[in-house]
Amino acid sequence: MLLSRVADALYWIGRYLERAEHIVRVVDVRLDLGIDRRLGSDRWNFDRLRASLQVPSGEGPDGPAALVEAFVFDVTNRNSVASCITQARENARQVREEISSDMWQQVNELFLRVRQACASAPSTRPHFLARLVIDGIHLFQGITDATMGHGEGWRYLQVGRFLERAGATALLLDAHFRDTPVAPGATGDRSSSVSLLRSCAALEAYCRCYTADLRLGRVAEFLLLDPEFPRSVRFAADRVETALQALARATARPAGGQAERLAGRLHASLDYGQVDEILEDPHTYLDGIGRHCAQIHAALYQTYVGYRIESALSA
Repeated sequence: MLLSRVADALYWIGRYLERAEHIVRVVDVRLDLGIDRRLGSDRWNFDRLRASLQVPSGEGPDGPAALVEAFVFDVTNRNSVASCITQARENARQVREEISSDMWQQVNELFLRVRQACASAPSTRPHFLARLVIDGIHLFQGITDATMGHGEGWRYLQVGRFLERAGATALLLDAHFRDTPVAPGATGDRSSSVSLLRSCAALEAYCRCYTADLRLGRVAEFLLLDPEFPRSVRFAADRVETALQALARATARPAGGQAERLAGRLHASLDYGQVDEILEDPHTYLDGIGRHCAQIHAALYQTYVGYRIESALSA
């Protein structure tokens, strides 16, 4: 059984890197949307982006350069891309004995490249920097799967990665559908649907499934309920449940613990969910997913990280 501090560090490596990728992808797509603003319009509307990143309305940047600075490079913002990568690297440094040398080398190199970019007029090349971050995180994930044993430590990375993904995707969907009534067969604003799919790296996968018919109900169904697309909420919930079940076996804990039950409940609700029912009140459903993810996080901490010594001795 891993020490609780090691489990905690591995879990947060997965969460921080997933969060960094999500934020930089959303920011990159939002900057693309601003390229074709109407002539004479000097206002950048970031309300939906703020909502998807849980920034209070009226706060945050009001222009593209300020957007990149605040959400990508501001190290005083705990949830900026630079801060997330820094914190992932610090957690990796603390558990070097549990990760491979290739994993450490990749996360350290990503940290150094982002830090170098921070010092060299970053707002002038935002799309290049977004690609640098996304590719660096994907490379770390591939190296992890190829060089780290798929045991207890690897499972903590998976729980962190996919729990973060499920919550972030649900929040992004909530920001898009909260104020958009979805009638059967509605198409809505095409550019908004494209940006939502691109923010989840899902545009090509969606088109292979539904062609280029961008109906709001189908977009929501794909990102929420598709069992095979790796960035859908349902796929992420399945991976969280599988990883928690494997952790229970690896640590010789009784099956059906609180974290497993919560993860299984979330997965089941998505397995049997119907998009027509969900879109009757999308905010309530998507907000429920976010609260469910927070409950899984708390239960995981109670079971594997912040547990009482008496419960560990009796296990």
